[in-house]
Amino acid sequence: MSFPFSSSAPKPWEVFESDTETALASSYSLVVWNDEVNTFEWVIETLMEVCGHTLEQAEQCALFIHYKGKYAVKSGDYNTLKPMCNSITERGIGATLEIAD
Repeated sequence: MSFPFSSSAPKPWEVFESDTETALASSYSLVVWNDEVNTFEWVIETLMEVCGHTLEQAEQCALFIHYKGKYAVKSGDYNTLKPMCNSITERGIGATLEIAD
């Protein structure tokens, strides 16, 4: 068995046949990054509209993003999170997908 981050680690675009590989590929985090451009209000509105967060969840996420520099606002499988990530970046907010621990 290889370490998940080795060069043989599965890529999100690969088709998987075993349950173990599928489980590994479906564990992602949607990470939003802090910047000096976007307002709290815009980030909160975006998280509510794109991720389906409540006002309270979005506010808490925005505070974590601000003070920690980045925050995983949602977790799930690649196919669910990738369109959300795209929508967030289209709004001018930095976001990436990371393999969850």
